[in-house]
Amino acid sequence: MSASLDRRSFMSYFAGAGLSTTLFPGVLWAKLSAGADITVETIASAEEVAGLHFDQAERELMLDGLKQQEQRIEALHKVPLANSVSPAIVFHPLPPGKKIPSEPRRPMVRSRVAHRAVPADIDELAFLPVTELSEMVRRRRVTSLELTQMYLARLKRYDPVLRCVISLTEDRAFKQAYAADAEIRRGRYRGPLHGIPWGAKDLLAVRGYKTTWGAGPYRDQVIDADATVVQRLDQAGAILVAKLTLGELAQGDIWFGATTKNPWKVDQGSSGSSAGPASATAAGLVGFAIGSETLGSISSPSTRCGTTGLRPTFGRVPRTGAMALSWTMDKLGPICRSVEDCAIVLDAIYGPDDQDNSVIAAPYHWNAKLSPRKLRIGYVKSAFDLPQIDPADPKRTLHATKKFDDAALDVFKSMGINLIPVELPDAPYDPMRIILSAEAAAAFDDLTRSDRDKELVQQGKFDWPNSFRTSRFIPAVDYVNANRARSIAIQKWDELMKTVDVIVTPTGASNLSQLVATNLTGHPAVILPNGFRDDGTPVSLTFLGGIFEEAKVMAVARAYQDETGFHLKHPVVPLTPPTPTPTPPPGS
Repeated sequence: MSASLDRRSFMSYFAGAGLSTTLFPGVLWAKLSAGADITVETIASAEEVAGLHFDQAERELMLDGLKQQEQRIEALHKVPLANSVSPAIVFHPLPPGKKIPSEPRRPMVRSRVAHRAVPADIDELAFLPVTELSEMVRRRRVTSLELTQMYLARLKRYDPVLRCVISLTEDRAFKQAYAADAEIRRGRYRGPLHGIPWGAKDLLAVRGYKTTWGAGPYRDQVIDADATVVQRLDQAGAILVAKLTLGELAQGDIWFGATTKNPWKVDQGSSGSSAGPASATAAGLVGFAIGSETLGSISSPSTRCGTTGLRPTFGRVPRTGAMALSWTMDKLGPICRSVEDCAIVLDAIYGPDDQDNSVIAAPYHWNAKLSPRKLRIGYVKSAFDLPQIDPADPKRTLHATKKFDDAALDVFKSMGINLIPVELPDAPYDPMRIILSAEAAAAFDDLTRSDRDKELVQQGKFDWPNSFRTSRFIPAVDYVNANRARSIAIQKWDELMKTVDVIVTPTGASNLSQLVATNLTGHPAVILPNGFRDDGTPVSLTFLGGIFEEAKVMAVARAYQDETGFHLKHPVVPLTPPTPTPTPPPGS
């Protein structure tokens, strides 16, 4: 669903991963696809690439079995498999023996919100968090229709600069806004998302609109269904105003139409792959957005654009109707202007839908009154201790945000919180990335075999077309063993999370193992702005938590956010020629 940080970071993830040295069956099938027969010579060639060695007698013994495998694989290639078809094997992030408590759903405990006067210029509401917008809608100080008109006008005004929109859902939005206002006038208030405009990353299906996945081969794709998350936000009364950009097939910030820009520095990409959701939220073009992460795609654009992102536990939010990239790593989550906004959105979208078998019925309860002083809060000491510059190589930066991260430790001290030093469990996280590689290649197998991967914009060594081809050579045995190593990592993280409730860590220290590790183990994370560089661009801090413990993570992150206030600063996006405010169709 979202496998990258930005394009350059994505390339560095895969550089040196050794994928091209873990081949064997794929070499054989590549030869066969050209019409060659399986012989002892083709087996020997495959051995060279795979780093294996069999003797002549063993090769001859393998011939009949390999020919039978060839027939089976050819038969499988004839089976139509839509991206929406998931494997029969279901991953969950729970270690052996871990029980998920069962409890009835409880209403959220939200923070108090000061009443705000209605401004003369409604655009002054554009950057308000959902917590404040919702109170204005509930108290009928502003209508959903007014907010919808305002956000649609801003989307049209700023998209020529930011390139964060793939499709406006204007007709749908106006119908929803009219309905929301009518319900609220009648006294039926659905909750804090009722009447709030939002944007969806364009890997979520929406009936009647294109779902392009940011990729040329799918630019005209229409899926006749609403994703579960879209349905749930409809039920909450939220107003979908736009389908927002993602880097093609959830990589980076480059899609078939352009590069999505960072509102703080428009000559810079917004990072990815939730490029549009982060850019649009930061620029005040939507009230909130839904993004996705597989290996950094909420974390990285939230960092680049200064938004607050929540990557929920794997198995928390149904992915039905969302593009699949990695069935065992994809996660949907909100990108918002505050931590409590993320908590509110999660409350609307979590829980089983009886379609995505990976979703677990784990309880979730947001309590804004939970004090972080009641929780055990750890920090990754070695990451904070990294020097900014490598003493052995002055040209190498180890910790580019060190001064901001050191300042964060001082903030916790001023809050009266004693941080507990911890270290991340040791595990082969980098080699385990072949799990994502193999699953992504399977998800887009037809794209590779049909040769339509040439229609993708990005065609470099570390871009999807070449990665998909390379990944076809990962042996099934090694894919399975990578998942076995993953099981060990999950148990090690479970032991760590028995000692603390929440872990604070630098987002961007040179060793990104926390990001790779927790995306593999399925642990939740909150990423929030933590200051601004001299050029005005934001940096971030990451908060990690136990499996299905989002509420605790957000309690700590919210307390820190309220203490620092970095989320209250907003970018000034260069103006394009004025765009008239959209006129809604006649309604009642």
